[in-house]
Amino acid sequence: MTDLNLRVAIIGAGPAGIYAGNILSNAVRDAGGTVAIDLLESLPAPYGLIRYGVAPDHPRIKGIVNSLHEMLDAQHESGSGRTIRFIGNVEVGRDVSLEELQQRYDAVVFATGAIRDAALNIPGIDLPGSFGAADFVAWFDGHPDVPRNWTLDGAQVAVIGNGNVALDVARVLAKHAEDLRSTEIADNVLAGLEASKVTDVHVFGRRGPADIKFTPIELRELGEVPNVDIIVSDEDFAHLEGVVPANNQMKVMLRVLNSWRTRESTGASRRLHLHFYHAPVEVVGETKVEGLRFERTTPTGDGSVVGTGEFRDFDIDQVYRAVGYFGSPVLGVPFDEVRGVIPNVEGRVTDIASALDAEDGGTAVRGLYATGWIKRGPVGLIGHTKSDAMETIAHLVSDAQAGLLESPAQSEDVLDLLASRDVAFTTWDGWRALDAHERALGENHQHSRERVKVVPREEQVAISRNGALIDS
Repeated sequence: MTDLNLRVAIIGAGPAGIYAGNILSNAVRDAGGTVAIDLLESLPAPYGLIRYGVAPDHPRIKGIVNSLHEMLDAQHESGSGRTIRFIGNVEVGRDVSLEELQQRYDAVVFATGAIRDAALNIPGIDLPGSFGAADFVAWFDGHPDVPRNWTLDGAQVAVIGNGNVALDVARVLAKHAEDLRSTEIADNVLAGLEASKVTDVHVFGRRGPADIKFTPIELRELGEVPNVDIIVSDEDFAHLEGVVPANNQMKVMLRVLNSWRTRESTGASRRLHLHFYHAPVEVVGETKVEGLRFERTTPTGDGSVVGTGEFRDFDIDQVYRAVGYFGSPVLGVPFDEVRGVIPNVEGRVTDIASALDAEDGGTAVRGLYATGWIKRGPVGLIGHTKSDAMETIAHLVSDAQAGLLESPAQSEDVLDLLASRDVAFTTWDGWRALDAHERALGENHQHSRERVKVVPREEQVAISRNGALIDS
């Protein structure tokens, strides 16, 4: 058995990458070895979709950041020297190649997530006024790489999808801007929402109320949005007679939905409509979105639905598709274009286009691993991400102990390589500086907040690098 003395690069500093780093550090320590982990992130700040993919009015979920912060802080302050080093504002394939990483590390773990919208292939989906939910979420979460402005100049808006992302998008669209002022929402986003002309938000799902992918707390929160009426149609509940909820979560959600059927209208200035059994078939319009056409569906009894041949048209000014996320390829790394993942077997990256194309799953690429959504696809919650990382790291450690990893041929620190190319990388001390800066902005804001996000990438980098005193 080989003694463990590892250098590992993890690509992506969201929950998947941070969990993987923490699990790897603990596993190697428990085995009596040593490990130095570099956590490379394309954004200047850590936390991935927790920072840039969770609606700003969800502080409970964003509280996960605190535990992630504690993990990295503890590793950074390790008494035996650093274990995990955060290196932000570095894109693999642009600033440093995979080959250069392989020369410097025993193993490379990809935890790059899934940030693109999955496609919805219906006519008219590319018309102006039709958007992917991921882009809208990135905007309202202050992502540095999306436009600062978002025009909400239509009264009738549609959201296609029945998952938590669809619910987040619908809630932010329906919510009045003043009810978001106490959150960490960026000022440019608040201004955009204050100028919104939206009066009605329609959420469409292909299946019925018993098939929604929301979580109970998300659904309950929807009914508590001030000055917004929830509207459901009795016809969408006709198929529920005799249906036994699959679990307690579904029992709670059906109870919530049914309570809205009898709730009196308050005459609110905005309305949120939940439509079930509606399959989108076309976005209608000549030069921009003017409407949506759906085919009414009906359940088949085996968990799926079929079209009824009845079509319904809605006048719609904007449409947001929230039908799932999709992974992005990394230059030099195998990628499954159909599933949007890095092909792998239990976290070991394989050399074929799709692990589903071969009975044996393909041949493992030495020293390459994957975890999180880029490993399994964009499904599951934070708990799944942690167990996912445990599986991947168990294989990495096993391979290292079996002598299956190739020792680094290059001893040069990756920071020296990045500095030689004038890459303005950020560090953990830089994140601390940016974090403190954003919290100070929040404390001094006219609407007192926990923080106000800095949006421009160049400003984030400048604050981080100046705060950490990084030599240019």
